[in-house]
Amino acid sequence: MARWPWRWRVLLPLLLLHSSPVFAQEGQDNDPSTLFKRASEMMNLRKYDGSLGLLNAVLEVDPNHSEAYRQRASVLRHKCRYKEAEGDYSKYLELKPESSSVEKELSQLLQAQNALESAYGQFESHDFSKVLEYINKIVLVFSPDCLKAKLLKAKALLALEDYSSVISETGFILKEDEDNLDALLLRGRAYYYLADHDVASRHYQKGLRLDPEHSELKKAYFGLKNLLKKTKSAEDNAAKGKLRVSAEDYKAALAMDPDHTSYNVHLYLGLCKVLVKLGRGKEAISSCTEALNIDGELVDALTQRGEAKLLTEDWEGAVQDLKEASQKSPQANLVSAPFLYFFGTNVTMVCTVHAQDMGIREALMRAEKQLKLSKRKDWYKILGISKTASAADIKRAYKKLALQWHPDKNVDNREEAENMFREIAAAYEVLGDEDKRVRYDRGEDLDEMNMGGGGGGFNPFGGGGQQYTFHYDGGFHGGGGFPGGGFPGGFQFNFG
Repeated sequence: MARWPWRWRVLLPLLLLHSSPVFAQEGQDNDPSTLFKRASEMMNLRKYDGSLGLLNAVLEVDPNHSEAYRQRASVLRHKCRYKEAEGDYSKYLELKPESSSVEKELSQLLQAQNALESAYGQFESHDFSKVLEYINKIVLVFSPDCLKAKLLKAKALLALEDYSSVISETGFILKEDEDNLDALLLRGRAYYYLADHDVASRHYQKGLRLDPEHSELKKAYFGLKNLLKKTKSAEDNAAKGKLRVSAEDYKAALAMDPDHTSYNVHLYLGLCKVLVKLGRGKEAISSCTEALNIDGELVDALTQRGEAKLLTEDWEGAVQDLKEASQKSPQANLVSAPFLYFFGTNVTMVCTVHAQDMGIREALMRAEKQLKLSKRKDWYKILGISKTASAADIKRAYKKLALQWHPDKNVDNREEAENMFREIAAAYEVLGDEDKRVRYDRGEDLDEMNMGGGGGGFNPFGGGGQQYTFHYDGGFHGGGGFPGGGFPGGFQFNFG
């Protein structure tokens, strides 16, 4: 059986109630007293539309029924039809002047009317908390069935990102009128911003079935559809290895609705992963940081940002992020794997978590190694040579710098010269030895090589008052001279 359009389903009962007092009471006696009694009963049950129809019937039979005017004014006030309500209160006061209780109700009507107007004004000014204050404390107190106020309240809650309350408020409206398009739109948007896209889509679709040309519903529905389509394209291209295309898709999806934070957090993360694979560290850091601004507990985002910082050689930042990711990893909070298996915990989940944790730990080890390497002495730089320098290049650089910075030749800045000479000698101790140089280039720890970066195991001046002597040509004796011959002139430097 085909359903009637929503407008007719809403209006038909009112048209029938208005058309005949006899029909309004479903065949009952159309005596004003009987009709008024039934109207009062319906009002007590908060069935305001039915009560309104009966009161219309009463006044059609008896235009001077003062209590019907008062009762109808109250119903109209409840529904925030303030001008009509004010007219009925005025009519009552004409029939029964100086009624203090009616004057009080009229005052309440004016308060509610002014408060509703103020609420609309505050909404335009984006003071949404004030909107709620006006509606909750005044409008809905004196006009509890005011649909306009309820919808405005839901809009304010949506603007305040209180999506659960929007769902609750619109639920009450839809319970009374399941086809209310504004409520369907607002409720759909609340589910949308909670990233429950399936439920949001169902609300939009229901509204569009009722009114296919509703502009806001169309915009919301097709906007969601396009967002999901672009996201899928980004994910599919990433899976196919089309990383640059995927990155552009992710950026396009993010541009569709910058305020959709509960969903965009995953788009930012997906974009960050793609950018890390592309080696675009700086952009990846920015994207992962956006994700962490939304959800600071997102382990994947911390891990990926750590990887991105490795690309930009921010070793300390990488270690910090990866350590935090390791601490927040689900593996850190799980009981031991044998215990979990024994009690039948999902093995796939445990293995996935373990693999994720191992990946984090491996990345952390790389970051810590790079950080340690970044803090060691750069012997190549100290000797002023490239990493591809030959053994002969190393010897020449050492001889030149050792002669330049020998303390006996720098009496005016002896302390600085001694420090420089230590560095030069330590550099040659490593780079002049092929085995040590290979180990150094591999990134092995200097302490493991008994080299303390100039202050560990090697001291060209010796300790405990030992002599360290350089003989330049003309006869070279001892273990501390320049390798492979010396300088002409036959002079020597002694210091200790």
